[in-house]
Amino acid sequence: MTRRSLLGRLARQLPPGELVFTPEALAAHAGDKWFASHLPEAVALPASVESVSRILAFASKHQIPVTPRGAGHGYVGGCVPVHGGIALSVAGMNRVLEISAADFVAVVQPGVVTASLQEAVERQGLYYPPDPASRADCSIGGNIATNAGGPRCLKYGVTRDYVMALQVVLADGTVTRLGGRTHKNKTGFDLHRLFVGSEGMLGVVTEATLKLLPLPAYRACVGVGFLDMKTAARAIRALFAARFLPSALELADGFTVDAARRRTGSKLLKGAGALMIVELDGRERAVRSEIAELSRLLSEFQPTFVQRGLGPEGCERFWKLRREFSYSLRDTGLTKLNEDVVVPRGSLEALFQLGASLQKKHGIQVACFGHAGDGNIHVNLMLDESVPAQRAASDQALDELFQGIVALGGSITGEHGVGLAKKPWWKIAVSPESDALHRRVKTALDPAGILNPGKFLG
Repeated sequence: MTRRSLLGRLARQLPPGELVFTPEALAAHAGDKWFASHLPEAVALPASVESVSRILAFASKHQIPVTPRGAGHGYVGGCVPVHGGIALSVAGMNRVLEISAADFVAVVQPGVVTASLQEAVERQGLYYPPDPASRADCSIGGNIATNAGGPRCLKYGVTRDYVMALQVVLADGTVTRLGGRTHKNKTGFDLHRLFVGSEGMLGVVTEATLKLLPLPAYRACVGVGFLDMKTAARAIRALFAARFLPSALELADGFTVDAARRRTGSKLLKGAGALMIVELDGRERAVRSEIAELSRLLSEFQPTFVQRGLGPEGCERFWKLRREFSYSLRDTGLTKLNEDVVVPRGSLEALFQLGASLQKKHGIQVACFGHAGDGNIHVNLMLDESVPAQRAASDQALDELFQGIVALGGSITGEHGVGLAKKPWWKIAVSPESDALHRRVKTALDPAGILNPGKFLG
């Protein structure tokens, strides 16, 4: 029986509209925000865990590839169905099932948009900290699959730190619950966290129990312009030496700052070779005192400006500017190759030096911005595709970037995942023993190899 016939049989076993074959649906589920795409042969739009189970059991039996996906806002081609088959979207499973102020947990389906969950819990005085830049568009399921981060990771941690329990459908259709509702749990292996960051290769998350915190009473920001990145890096060291623990600490280089100045028309950014945004949160009196003390500390580094933002509205002015960085770089007309590398905090200056050396060697503009507080800097190769020499040098420049990051004790991805984009560097990112262990786990949970095939495990 042909695969098309098999998929037709599966469609008859599901509720109407849960397996579709229209050209529009296939095109809409062929990729994410990366440049690669490949059409699936069918799109599954399950509305229940029972449907997910039925789809995976059928696909496993007939060895049909299944590529799970959330909102499709990834940046590494992680949900490109490179082997065709079924693109399985959990976007329709988008209900917040429970918010418990007593237990400090939220129970959600994977299609819930991250910002929507945050707004819902904050209305009850609670807090879900993970804040990827695409939080208004990305979903909890995708966040779990990639272990998404964001600016607040410095103080609060990444998605993994908030996943208490999962309902997962395994490759053969088995439905299992892992973890629990308690904030401490040492019963057996930490299996639920195995699926966090697994990029859809071990199972499909159909429900998540997430840890919540009390909503901080107050927050404030300070934005500081520096003459260069070296001075900004010194200021960061001084900030931590003074025992500040910001909720977020963002940094952008001169090229990024100048692009943002042109896009926004901000006179404040003129002459700044680097921009730092620091946010503090806590009780209002303490935050106001700390933000004043921090401003005085940063003023010792001969900044081009120091400006505070108090309360949610004051902070939002800075984060609105921060959200313009990617768009500002695109406005340059250059092709942006966005790499979310991460290094140990003490190697931040070495990372910037690596970027400068790549720019000098290959003639490709390098723009750096990101989460300086935890060493996760987005290094963007800004490629002028009208220059053949830059096109020819881009692959080598990327290779040297990743080789250099690993040599610094860093990682080739801090939050986007490996997907397709970083697959060529998987073998330098992990040891042979780690690679072998990954493959043993994959084989144990997905012996037919149907889940998200073609990514970093083949």
